[in-house]
Amino acid sequence: MSARLSISLAMVGAVLFLGLAWAADDDEAGRLPAGEGKAALVKVCGECHGYEGIRKLRMTKDDWDQKISDMVTNGARGTDEELAAILGYLTRNFGPDSKIWINTAPFSELKSIIKLTNEETDALIAYRAQSGPFKQWQDVAMAPGLDPKKVEAVKDKMAF
Repeated sequence: MSARLSISLAMVGAVLFLGLAWAADDDEAGRLPAGEGKAALVKVCGECHGYEGIRKLRMTKDDWDQKISDMVTNGARGTDEELAAILGYLTRNFGPDSKIWINTAPFSELKSIIKLTNEETDALIAYRAQSGPFKQWQDVAMAPGLDPKKVEAVKDKMAF
């Protein structure tokens, strides 16, 4: 194989990889709760990392403010208005008393917020993919591999 062909194939592979990574990021961003500040979060925070780490945290306004300040120190760029909108969005959707959006929550959020085991989390995600969006906590309790009593105990933490 010629050097030119090897380089061309490597470039095609890199473009495909980056395209898939961007599509995954867009999909992950699409699963975030809607609301004021989401677009700013995607614009400012999505340049450097995904959103799964954000989703599994439940922090106070002061803690989110500190986290945003740390990100700005590390190179995140946003206007004062964008940073304020991000702070409001994170506080509303991922504050200490925020509910988990059960139909869009990734593995790590389900596991950390409603304290499912790895097996239970896999079962819930598989059932959700097969059956479609949940409408109420009782739908979640029907997932094979989940203890309905455990689901009922965390029903007040769920949003649909």
